[in-house]
Amino acid sequence: MPKIGDVAVRWSRGLPSDPTSVTVVKDTAGRYFASFVVTIGEDETLPPVDSEIGIDLGLTHFAVMSDGTKVTAPKFLRRAARKLKRLQQALSRKQRGSNRRRKAVIEVARAHARVADARRDWQHKLSTAIIRDNQAVYVEDLCVVGLGRTRLAKSVHDAGWAAFTGMLEYKAQRYGRVFARVDRWLPSTRMCCDCGRINEKIALHVREWDCPCGSHHDRDINAAINIKAAGQADFNDRRAHVRPGLVPAARSEAVTHPDAACSTRSVEGISVLQGGEDVN
Repeated sequence: MPKIGDVAVRWSRGLPSDPTSVTVVKDTAGRYFASFVVTIGEDETLPPVDSEIGIDLGLTHFAVMSDGTKVTAPKFLRRAARKLKRLQQALSRKQRGSNRRRKAVIEVARAHARVADARRDWQHKLSTAIIRDNQAVYVEDLCVVGLGRTRLAKSVHDAGWAAFTGMLEYKAQRYGRVFARVDRWLPSTRMCCDCGRINEKIALHVREWDCPCGSHHDRDINAAINIKAAGQADFNDRRAHVRPGLVPAARSEAVTHPDAACSTRSVEGISVLQGGEDVN
């Protein structure tokens, strides 16, 4: 490196080509990272497979697949809570501005970094396995920000759903797979995957339920099957998105009040007004 010379490094991966520049970053845990700018070739497309899968994300089980597979949530933050508590208490007893307090701050940052690294590594391995084994992956479009304001906020942030779905999305694009998010308002939990009947709301402690049609459902597996069906309905045989785009509202219908706003997306069998004309 310029003005420094040779630096001992621990390589996380090999470089695909000669780097054009490098940036060294120091994080709050006192670790140094070297970020290289390199030129890469085209993305490597995986061979096609026949399986498609829907994923229902949760807290007890991090992911429940439509084929019945359940992945238990590792809960990295919960497992490290006792050590983090001890380090935080030790930090609070240190005098402000002292060298020992600066060392205690680094110890707390390192403990949180280990939790984040373990979570990220586990999510990378799981997302890669899912993308490799399935041609299409469908997940529910969860409102993580809203769930982060509830009493389950700590568990929601510990799960890391947004980071996981982001990994699935960019890996699907890289390896030639299909990835889609299903509408968050889909009643996937209380809709029977056999008859399509939408039943009454189900409490969180109810993990299995019976439909009047006679079907017995596992709550999470039923939701994953409905997510898969809804995702497949949004794509045609060519794997092209068939949902129509947004249509501008007529001037007479344009409003600013949030309660009066409504969707102008056209649906089959419903016409949408655009400039006084009927657009099917």
